[in-house]
Amino acid sequence: QVKLVESGGGLVQAGGSLRLSCAASPSIFAFKAMGWYRQSPGNERELVATMTAGGTTNYADSVKGRATISKNNARNTMYLQMNSLKPDDSGVYYCNGAIGASVAWGQGTQVTVSS
Repeated sequence: QVKLVESGGGLVQAGGSLRLSCAASPSIFAFKAMGWYRQSPGNERELVATMTAGGTTNYADSVKGRATISKNNARNTMYLQMNSLKPDDSGVYYCNGAIGASVAWGQGTQVTVSS
């Protein structure tokens, strides 16, 4: 069964850092591409960063220079390192993965950045 589980969210002060994790099953190799998205109240879900199976990355302009997407194949886990966090970075962060003709989503992890 395909499953993505996020963790690592929490409350952090502006200027701080967080590392989000996304545990993939049955295997991270099953996904052609994976990514992080976020959604704040009243707003649509927006792309944060993506990574192809080959390692090509893409970042939203709003997080370029502050975010790093990576993965550990041995641990079947994708990460999002976020630095210099801003209150605008607050929201529920979701990981997703393209598998076959479908896209799987995790349940999300809340990130709150206080000013």
